[in-house]
This record gives sequence, C-alpha cells and structure tokens, in this order.
Amino acid sequence: MMDEFDKSDLGLLSYYLGIEVEQGEKQISVRQSAYACRILKQFGMSECNATYVPMEHKLKLHKDREDEPVDPTEYRRVIGSLRYLLHTRPDLSYFVGMLSRYMERPTLIHLKDVKQILRYLKDTIHFGLTYTRGGNDVELGGYTDSDLASDPDDRRSTGGIVFYINNNLVSWGLYKQRTVALSSYEAEYVAAAAAACQAVWLASVIKEITGNKLKLVTLFVDNR
Repeated sequence: MMDEFDKSDLGLLSYYLGIEVEQGEKQISVRQSAYACRILKQFGMSECNATYVPMEHKLKLHKDREDEPVDPTEYRRVIGSLRYLLHTRPDLSYFVGMLSRYMERPTLIHLKDVKQILRYLKDTIHFGLTYTRGGNDVELGGYTDSDLASDPDDRRSTGGIVFYINNNLVSWGLYKQRTVALSSYEAEYVAAAAAACQAVWLASVIKEITGNKLKLVTLFVDNR
C-alpha cells in the first residue's frame, strides 16, 4: 500500500482516541488511564480519597423532587465523560447507566453518587481490558441477567448483557426494559430475548470477518 499512497509507518498502534493500546506477542491490553486522570482533574477530584466501592450497597435511586437540585449542565458533563470511559471499563457500566437516568433534573443525592464513582475511578485508574490470542476456532458465549421492577419511578426492570469470544470480553451493556414485567420470570425472559438479538448480530459480524458461520452460541440465563 505504501507503493500506491504517500504514508508514514508509525509502528504498532499505542494510542487511539483516548485509548491506550499495549501490544505483546500473545495479548493486547487497552485502557484509558490518562483519560481517567483528566476526568478527575477536570471535575476537581484529583486529590479525593479513593474507594474500592463504586456505589453504596442496595442503593435505591429515584427522581426526588424535594431534594435540592444541582447544575444539570455540570452533571451531564461528568456523566458524558464517564460514558466514554466505558469503552474499556465494563465494571462501571451499571453504575454510570443508573445515574444517566437523572440528567434531566439531578439532585445533591445523584451528584454525591457520581462523586462516589469518581473516587472509585481513582482507586482503579489503571483498570482495562486484556485480549489473548485464541486458536482457529471461534466460540461465542454470553450471559444475561435482570432484576425486577428496580426503578421506583416507573417500576421497569433493568437488564444486563455480556458476551465473550474465546473468553475475551467483546460486548457488554445495561438497559432499562421497555415494558413493566409482572414477574421475575418475565423480566429474565425479556433479558434473554434481548441477549439473543445481540448474539445474532455478533454472529453475523464474526461471519463477515472470518467467513465462517458459527454453529452454536451459548447463552447463560439466570432462571432462579
């Protein structure tokens, strides 16, 4: 290609759009440590006390109209910054996703919980993802789970999905279900259906890249 076009060879990719890439013979690691440091500095949390807990246990968030409101613009800025961090930090997906629901009218309670995430971020600033080399066979597997009516404002359930290719995490997400489930069984069924749709899409991507069609996709569902 260099014979056809004027270009420079900069070597192995090491940094791309805020994502640090470390390539070895048997694995590739990606993280956003520098970007995380900028987030902490931007929102005045560089010198905060770190914590290993991103959110209080069994915390119930809701749209409290009586609590003191905070600047929604600033709240949206920090949530937006954290959402970009999710490219390499699936451990933050649930907590950032939950607090993203209150950007219309955030309150002091919501801001306190956001700062808790930032304190956790300081303690885990070097976290990221590592991908190891696999064999010739491609195995796709996923996990799905759902709670029941966890949102006190509309009683809708929250589902989560993760998918692995040869034990390497490639897809994850948190979402609020569109309908109100009447039982835990129904909520789990809706979550499983959403995961199946994601599996179909991932299988099509794998086929397009490798030229091989997957014979089996394993999906683990919480049925208790």
